[in-house]
Amino acid sequence: MKKLVKILAATAVLAVSLTGCKKATDGKFVLGLDASFPPMGFTAANGEIIGYDIDLAKEVAKRLNKEFVAKPINWEAKEMELSSGSIDCIWNGFTITPEREEAMSLTKPYLNNDQVLVVRKEGDIKSLKDAKGKVIGVQASSSAEDAIKANQEFNSSVKKVVLYEENLTALTDLEVGGVDAVVMDSVVANYTILTSGKPLEIIGESLAKEAYGIGFRKDEKGQALRDQVQATLEQMASDGTVEKISLKWFGSDISVIGK
Repeated sequence: MKKLVKILAATAVLAVSLTGCKKATDGKFVLGLDASFPPMGFTAANGEIIGYDIDLAKEVAKRLNKEFVAKPINWEAKEMELSSGSIDCIWNGFTITPEREEAMSLTKPYLNNDQVLVVRKEGDIKSLKDAKGKVIGVQASSSAEDAIKANQEFNSSVKKVVLYEENLTALTDLEVGGVDAVVMDSVVANYTILTSGKPLEIIGESLAKEAYGIGFRKDEKGQALRDQVQATLEQMASDGTVEKISLKWFGSDISVIGK
């Protein structure tokens, strides 16, 4: 009897263990994101994750008959989260780069973006050259950090680059003088400055131009899901759904899907 109890107990533990290790299932569409990246995907005051990418993804999931799940992740570990199967895609202002195209299955661009320098309005930085000898903040493992490294003239001229876990913390530090400027996505910078009323501004020069895509695993299943999502987005662009979502978040249709 004791042996039977032990076997049943071991079976129960194994079942719980296997349940805890389940990867993203076919019935769900699990989106990995940095939940502090407005207006693409971020946490509202009531705790709900909202944003432009979230609205697009929810509609895609609905049309694919899948349950939508938004899963906040550590942005520095995004590739590991995807490869391990804990998320189905990275969809959160995810910049298309040659390295990411090599490592993942990416959709076509759905939005254009620039890496820009955000500064205090009363500060003395009015151009990229003015950043010489200054302390610059940036989100770690982001395309903004890549843009700094790629621009050798800019990178070698600044005094120091400070890494942050996410952009909103970097902007708060900028506001109180912890850093002199922050390099970040123009889409996020414009929205944050407009909605927060922070005494910040974007200088006119762009550090790098880029486009957003959605990243999937580079295997047969990941590529198939990528193709389904791409086709659904193009359908949504054709029937006016993408324009409606863009108007909600940006006041105009800035999408490049199907264009």
